[in-house]
Amino acid sequence: MIGPSSSAADLIAHLRTLRSEEAISGMRRFGIVTDTALGISNPVVQAIARTVKKDHARALELWKSDIREARLLALYTADPKQLTETQARKWADDFHSWEIVDTAADLFIKARLLSLIPDMAADDREFVRRTAFAMIASAAVHMKTEPDETLIGFLPLIERHATDPRNFVRKAVNWALRNIGKRNQHCHAFAFTLAERLAAGADKTARWIGKDAARELTSEKILARVQMKGSVLKG
Repeated sequence: MIGPSSSAADLIAHLRTLRSEEAISGMRRFGIVTDTALGISNPVVQAIARTVKKDHARALELWKSDIREARLLALYTADPKQLTETQARKWADDFHSWEIVDTAADLFIKARLLSLIPDMAADDREFVRRTAFAMIASAAVHMKTEPDETLIGFLPLIERHATDPRNFVRKAVNWALRNIGKRNQHCHAFAFTLAERLAAGADKTARWIGKDAARELTSEKILARVQMKGSVLKG
């Protein structure tokens, strides 16, 4: 039986009992790196995390295992208040799968480690660079009290790296741009202007990012949403 007092070794042993070869094969179809995977779905890992609660020291031990599910559990049960920039950078050195990156990005935002973003964007490693833009995408949604100018301030970084053709980078850059634009009317204006500029540019990757972002940001659904948010803010 696992619970809040369970050790990292206890949890890893429990995870191993849930191994599914069929699920591992299915994960590969979604581009998930399965070299160390046990084939446990994210909802199941999240349910385990809710059962065992947060324990930062244990999360650090879980991460060392190099097992996909143990690392996800580490990210779900780490304490954002205790996570340091040094530890976040150390974990980023191990990133090699988009789902780990995106889960970590949410944690880094909860820990308010925005200062990591410029350095990670400048890092040429595909998954570290993705982390920067996944963090921006997460911040645009979850940092509701953060001034809009913080998010708008990341647009030059998005423009700078919009020419990176690597799949997991370009999709994250696009994601960040779209999420800023969907935040509210104020952010939408700045994000859409950049999307149009990228769409009209000479670089193939940047054009794709710009056109895709502009398409979503001009959809009836998104325009109605940001206009409603603008009305609420004015009210």
